[in-house]
Amino acid sequence: METTMWHSIEQAISIETGKPFYISTTQEISLGGTKASAFTSLLDNKAPPLNLTFKVSDGQRCYFIKINNKDYLENYQAEAYSLKQLNTLANIASPKVTTLGTSLDKSFLVLDYIDFSKAKPILWYQLGQQLAQMHYETRHGQFGWQHDNYIGSTIQPNQWSSNWTTFFADQRIAWQLQLLSERSIVLGNIEHIAQVCHDALLHHQVTPCLVHGDLWQGNTGFSGEQAMIFDPACYYGDREVDIAMTELFGHFPDDFYHGYQAEYPLDEGYGQRKLVYNFYHILNHANIFGGIYIDQAKAALSRIMSLPLH
Repeated sequence: METTMWHSIEQAISIETGKPFYISTTQEISLGGTKASAFTSLLDNKAPPLNLTFKVSDGQRCYFIKINNKDYLENYQAEAYSLKQLNTLANIASPKVTTLGTSLDKSFLVLDYIDFSKAKPILWYQLGQQLAQMHYETRHGQFGWQHDNYIGSTIQPNQWSSNWTTFFADQRIAWQLQLLSERSIVLGNIEHIAQVCHDALLHHQVTPCLVHGDLWQGNTGFSGEQAMIFDPACYYGDREVDIAMTELFGHFPDDFYHGYQAEYPLDEGYGQRKLVYNFYHILNHANIFGGIYIDQAKAALSRIMSLPLH
């Protein structure tokens, strides 16, 4: 790794904290457990560059560093903004953002370093409760976010809307289908598929609330007696999008759902809407990784097309 990059990181931390910071140790961290790790041999297109992650220390303070190509800075800016919003508005712990920036050919994001520990059932229960409490954050009154951000490496449109079904059909489903079509992967008529998804959500009353947006198990952790969430793709949407995703890539432990339901029970019909909400993430994986996810998207679409519409 280039010397100038480490110097840029030292300088950025020193300026932000007001205390000189000189890196004495660097330790590369393998995050592992990515949603697509089991399918790397099946990919039919080039996946986006993965973050390099490090623990750095000056002997007293420790930071967690994400590093990527220079053009990844916008992704880090969006992630940092979402983390700051979670830290301000949610009662679930999230990593604190220290700084971010670029060197000659890299971009970086600096977060507090956190020692994660083994999860206990009671902490999963508390995470469910805390997520439910976060979903009571409804101050914006509309669906969307202050700017577009990213779901993985894909741009996630977030133009404000007063209509949830239109927002999700247009800015989530149709958007992903359009990106696929630009790569000559066509699952069907985009307007028709988006309309079917729209209609499947039509009779559900939704209050726009703060959602994590990418809530799978790899974006949760526990430090001591505290549950944490990270790597957010936040917006104001239906709280059920978070719960649905917890069931997509490895079901969360039952204690999590017991905690959530005790605090904020899910509405009737969630099981049907879950298929539509998770279709978005499957489409995104089809766009990023291709391969097996294209088949998974076709299977999910087939199930959605056969849903009974009220």
